[in-house]
Amino acid sequence: MNKFKLNILALGALSISFFSCSESFMDVEPQTSILDQNFYKTEADAEMALVGCYDGYQRTSSNGNQSFYVTSEILSDNCFGGTGNTDGRGYQALDRFDISQSPSDNNIFNGTWGDYYAGIFRCNTLLLKLPNIASWESTDEAVVIKTRNRIEGETRFLRAIMYFDLVRLFEKVPLLTEPTTDNVTQADPVETYKLIVADLKFATENIPADAYPKAKASENDGRVTSYAAKAMLARVYLFYTGYYGKDDLGVTKADVLAGLESIISSNEFSLVSDYKSLWPAASYVANATNNTLDKSGYAGKGNVETVFAQKFNNTQNYNGMVDGNRWLVMMGMRNTNWSPYGKGWGACTVNPKLVKAYTSDDKRKTASIIDIAGEGIESKYDIKDQREYTGYSVKKYTPTALPDGTSDTGGENDFQISQDQDFVVIRYADVLLMAAELGSTNALSYYNMVHTRAGLTAKTAVTTADILEERRFEFAFEGLRYWDLLRQGLNTAASTIAQTQSVLSGNADDSVVITAEKITATRGFMQIPNTQITLSAGVLKQNAGWK
Repeated sequence: MNKFKLNILALGALSISFFSCSESFMDVEPQTSILDQNFYKTEADAEMALVGCYDGYQRTSSNGNQSFYVTSEILSDNCFGGTGNTDGRGYQALDRFDISQSPSDNNIFNGTWGDYYAGIFRCNTLLLKLPNIASWESTDEAVVIKTRNRIEGETRFLRAIMYFDLVRLFEKVPLLTEPTTDNVTQADPVETYKLIVADLKFATENIPADAYPKAKASENDGRVTSYAAKAMLARVYLFYTGYYGKDDLGVTKADVLAGLESIISSNEFSLVSDYKSLWPAASYVANATNNTLDKSGYAGKGNVETVFAQKFNNTQNYNGMVDGNRWLVMMGMRNTNWSPYGKGWGACTVNPKLVKAYTSDDKRKTASIIDIAGEGIESKYDIKDQREYTGYSVKKYTPTALPDGTSDTGGENDFQISQDQDFVVIRYADVLLMAAELGSTNALSYYNMVHTRAGLTAKTAVTTADILEERRFEFAFEGLRYWDLLRQGLNTAASTIAQTQSVLSGNADDSVVITAEKITATRGFMQIPNTQITLSAGVLKQNAGWK
């Protein structure tokens, strides 16, 4: 019995847990263990296990391991690795696709790997047990089937999104569809993508539009809806067909576009009027007189533009409660509070090339980027402790603080573990731009809805190149840019990301040098954790460019 699989089993078999979100359906932390022997008997058990699957997905970001989001930004041309000037250079190894930046750092993703497979284990366990649950609240067989299929649809969506993250990071990963301790070899990526598509198609067809009582689908942003599944299916389709140049997943372009059009015609979602209101740090206003933050400009969690979000809250602690957004603190300015911005660890310093690419009248620029000098912060900034300082930091996802510098998050008020900003996985703007890219007859209208919201003049015609460029500015720092580049072709991604940029590290001249050759050598994929290769007795094989 292989240790690699035993590790997954141990992680996945933790007692099923809830995470509490003030605006969420999950608000209890269990105090006792639940075992297979006394569980998976009733509809209530199935619903509780489903919450455990959501929790498993949340823990891919709340456990404090290398997050998919931060990795996506480091790999893109939006950001550099950053962090502290005397920190290890693991983020530089990622940013430059070059393990020689940190030769001994061959386990950057070891915790990530375990977190994802633990979440998948939970989903696989529920899917295995679900057909055998005998006690349902309704005696109407049609209602029972509808409920069971809805639970299965949500579970399969969660499994799909976790596998989609894994297959994009590592390409060839073990494909587990049931709980197992077998030493499974890496699957051909097409097989992983086919499972992802099958899971998402099931979700689109079996999660009713009225599954939950909220007035608008966006208000169920923590729950999987059929709309979220249709949007995620489009994202998967665009990446796979773009990167691999094949269309063999059992879903057609017309099917995917029809799904997006149905989201749009449902009138369940819309664009918020003010772009900056989507992001706490961009919309909060500090009031030093009474040491408060005016949050009235924030559209809030579950606003009309949110199609699906990974939920977090501020009740995380150091005694086993794991439900905060642990990666958000990485994005904060190094040891610097400047209300409404809170301090963090200085990762993902913003590339000046992106700053210059925005036009002066694009409202998304100031909503997305902290201009450290322009906003009067530089005199307070700990530049000597910052690596790869560029003068710019991410505003969309950054901690917030009160004017006196203390945390405003509540909970433990520990800036490292009390961050509760949700990660918005899919916004309605993405639905509109994907539909435009896939050839909707309303492509120009959809494009202009996004474009003019940013304060820009409407176009009279739109090309695919226009749409991809729009995505660059609309979704900057939302974890999409790298994958949008990669699906345009490896060479396109490599030539776009490759550069030499002057920066300051420890307030001394430095430069970031990223070469196209390093990116193409890895084919855009990441290093499989060495620990997992060892535990698999060599069954897992390392990706090219990382040996």
